[in-house]
Amino acid sequence: MDLRKLKTLIDLVAESDISELEVTEGEGKVRIVKSQPQTTYMQAPMMHAAPAMMQAPAAGYAPTSASAQAAAAQGAPAPAAAAVQEGHKVTSPMVGTFYRAPNPGSPNFVEIGTTVKEGQTLCIIEAMKLLNEIESDKAGVVKAILAESGQPVEFGQALFIIE
Repeated sequence: MDLRKLKTLIDLVAESDISELEVTEGEGKVRIVKSQPQTTYMQAPMMHAAPAMMQAPAAGYAPTSASAQAAAAQGAPAPAAAAVQEGHKVTSPMVGTFYRAPNPGSPNFVEIGTTVKEGQTLCIIEAMKLLNEIESDKAGVVKAILAESGQPVEFGQALFIIE
């Protein structure tokens, strides 16, 4: 089976509601199975770990979020990290490795403060040896870059904040 036919079949499975497709052509046989995103399984332990840590902190230890809440309750300014989270979030459409530049020697696609147009490439996510360009879905100014180059990212993880 030629590669173009195989790519077309993969795209059809990805865009449809079917979860599995098996095609036999001559002596060749191809089976395509759509997997479910794994983020559901990886987020559950994280959701349970944070409350447990806040319920029983070690003596003399206060988690950052609790100290930030205490400071806010006393009228102190909120930490800068909370302000950075405001704006339009560009999220990862897949699990993979995040890269800010097209290759190691090249400049990054965008920096904080860069004005971007809708459809402009922001980064690359490598998944299964394929490089996928992630484009901005909104025009604006990059206010924050929330992932480090070369680090793994999850499906739905916020990568950029655009205002």
